[in-house]
Amino acid sequence: MGENGWRWTDAWIFVSLVIASGAGRHRRAADSRRPEGVRLADVISTADHLNQAIPDRDDVETAVRRLVGAGLVSVSDGWFRITPDGERLWRTRPSAGVGTTVDSVQGVLVRRHTAPGDADWHLPEDDHAAAVQEYLVRSIPAPRRSPEGRTGR
Repeated sequence: MGENGWRWTDAWIFVSLVIASGAGRHRRAADSRRPEGVRLADVISTADHLNQAIPDRDDVETAVRRLVGAGLVSVSDGWFRITPDGERLWRTRPSAGVGTTVDSVQGVLVRRHTAPGDADWHLPEDDHAAAVQEYLVRSIPAPRRSPEGRTGR
C-alpha cells in the first residue's frame, strides 16, 4: 500500500472509536448513544483490548487526521464522534469476528474510500499521556473489601 493509502492503524483507531462510542451495537439507535461522543482514554482502552497494545501518540494523531479528513470521524473539544459517513461504513462492512474486524474495515477503506485527506488536528503529547494514564488507572482492579468495609488481602 502506498504512503497515501489507508493503513492498518487507521482502521484500528476507527474500529476502537466505533466500539467505544457504542455505534457498534447494531440494535441501538444512533440517537440513544451519548451525543457528546467518547474521550481519548476510551478510544485507547478499546484499542488496547482489540490489539493488546496501547496506540502511541503518532498512531492516534495520524489516524484521526486521516479519518477526519475522509469525513468518517469528527473531534470537538476532546470528544471523538463517528460521523454519518463513518456510521454507514461501519454498518455496511462485511461481518467478521472481533479478531478480524480491523482487517475487514481496512479492506473496506481501501476499496470504498479514496486516499484519506489530512485534517488539521494535533494531539499534544501531554493529552495522550494523560489519556493513557487515565486508562491505566481505570484498569487497575479495586481492592476487595470485606462486608465490614475493611480492605481484604
